[in-house]
Amino acid sequence: MSEQLKFIVEQLNREPFKKNFNLITFDSLEPMQLLQTLNDALAEIDPKQAIDIREEMPEQTAKRMFTLLGMLKYKPPGGMSEVFRQGLVIGSKPVVHPILHWLLQRIPELKKRAYLARFLVKLEVPAEFLQDDVIAETFHQYEELVGGFKNIHKECEQLKSSGFSTAEIRRDIVAMEEEKDQLIKRVERLKKRVEAVSNHQRMLELARQLRVEKEREESLAHQKQEQKNQLFQAEQRLQRCQIQLRDLQQAAADEKPESLMKRLEEDIKFNSYMVSEKLPRELENTRKVVKYLQKVASEPALGQAELRELEDKIRETNTEINHLIEKKMMRNDPMDDKLSLFRQQAAIIVRKKETKVEELQEAREELAAVERELNMKSSQAQERGGAKLIRGDEFKRYVAKMRGKSSTYKKKRQEIAELKVEYGVLQRTEEILRERHTAGQQQLESLEAQRGISGYSDTQEELERVSAIKSELDEMKGRTLDDMSEMVKKLNSVIAEKKSALSPLIKDLRALRQEHAVKFEQKKAQYDTCAAGLESNRSKLEQEVRMLREETAQEESRYHHINCMREITESQMERAADQSKINQSMDIQVRRTALSEKTDVKQVRENQEPNMRQMKMWKDLETLLECKKQCYLKAQSQAPIGHIIQDVGKDMLVL
Repeated sequence: MSEQLKFIVEQLNREPFKKNFNLITFDSLEPMQLLQTLNDALAEIDPKQAIDIREEMPEQTAKRMFTLLGMLKYKPPGGMSEVFRQGLVIGSKPVVHPILHWLLQRIPELKKRAYLARFLVKLEVPAEFLQDDVIAETFHQYEELVGGFKNIHKECEQLKSSGFSTAEIRRDIVAMEEEKDQLIKRVERLKKRVEAVSNHQRMLELARQLRVEKEREESLAHQKQEQKNQLFQAEQRLQRCQIQLRDLQQAAADEKPESLMKRLEEDIKFNSYMVSEKLPRELENTRKVVKYLQKVASEPALGQAELRELEDKIRETNTEINHLIEKKMMRNDPMDDKLSLFRQQAAIIVRKKETKVEELQEAREELAAVERELNMKSSQAQERGGAKLIRGDEFKRYVAKMRGKSSTYKKKRQEIAELKVEYGVLQRTEEILRERHTAGQQQLESLEAQRGISGYSDTQEELERVSAIKSELDEMKGRTLDDMSEMVKKLNSVIAEKKSALSPLIKDLRALRQEHAVKFEQKKAQYDTCAAGLESNRSKLEQEVRMLREETAQEESRYHHINCMREITESQMERAADQSKINQSMDIQVRRTALSEKTDVKQVRENQEPNMRQMKMWKDLETLLECKKQCYLKAQSQAPIGHIIQDVGKDMLVL
């Protein structure tokens, strides 16, 4: 029990509860607080349970907790008895502690189960309501949606466990977007190159028609290949049927009617056994397996704890079966022994019969497969040139040749694998260089923005693109020198226009930057002077406040000292007056008493300074205790419900 409490307290002190309990405070919780803690644990599993139980009737709270625990398949130690129900209603520790221990052990699993239960727990509709067509159709749609949710959830779990990496997918998407941008730029360049060609629309139309015809040609070639494959398969089937017919004719010509009848009778017996005994038994077993799998699929997913419980039940059942078998063997009934012997022999014969039938069926299937393969190979050999079967030394040479080819194939495959690895390394290097290029481009843009020349790199790229267009145009054939010079002039004029358009902007940016820099320096100097003046004023004020506080403390102490001296003087004067009266009315003994009082007064005067110091210390102690009281009241007003205030030597729970 102590280990259970330690585990509960440790889990409640962690995320997401943060209860800040210890064993003493948790064990001293009231029933209502214990039920609220249990409700908080249930709310972590199902957010719908996040309710303050003080605002809810106890019966409703118990009903809600019973429903959720039943949905989560919680099994109390003594079963769902009346004692358990009453204990949960009143917040009994022997009932609530095991529930908390069970919940906190398997919170992720229970979260998943609660999520699935919201969609998989079917609604109970009475049969008389289902007679209505609208309700029946709606209920059927509801069942279809539940089945669709099951399938989608299974696919989601499979995708989670399949190991797909979102980072790799994002990288692929980024790479494809970059390729797309490159293709768009390339298409734009090609369009600009084509626009200069005369009658380019007609040429584009012809190219489009050519592409359509090529695609049609590829589809027709694909259809032709499929028809050839179908024809080849039909010819192979025809050849197999012809070979099978020839074999049957030869077998019928060589064998006698008696042997044929005997073989047919054996086939009939075998087939009748398969139809009457083996196949029905296998069909029944398959139906049982399908029924069991459907039952398992209809139930919600089991957790590790439930699987362990089922394994424990299986082990207990197996032990009971073994005990029953041992008891049965200990009876030693001779009649039962004889019957069991016959039963064992019959079971052994049945098993042998089944194994032999299975072996025979497998042998027939293997024989049929080998015959089909042999017929196929022979037909292929005949089609390819009528080659005969290789035997003897030729087969050995063929095997040696194939071994050499196999070794060559392995070497080539290893080289291909190395090339693939190298290709992967190069591809990764390309990605890294591309990322570095992107980072450098971003850094370049930020530097341009800082220097006030944003867009300079784009302008440079535009100029490079224009120069590239110029070089491409220069390489075109059929252009005369005049056209090339005109194009160069045009490009130079475009470049000059771009430069002339950018130069005033750059000048304006520089002027604005200088102007703002001057303003910034002025404002910064004003801020520094203002901050220095305020800082000096603040230090002076702090020093004055400190001096005034010291003077106030000195004056207070002086005041208290004078007040105490006044009270002492008054008391001394009263005593002196009383003493004078006593001296007038009393005798020598009284005078002696007065003398002793004088000695007391003398002692009081001598102990005046220590008493004053002690009185000052008591005053300081009273001030300190008053400050602690105010701090304690402030912490108590700010502490949440259920917060534990730890002091030296004791723990206090503030509700």
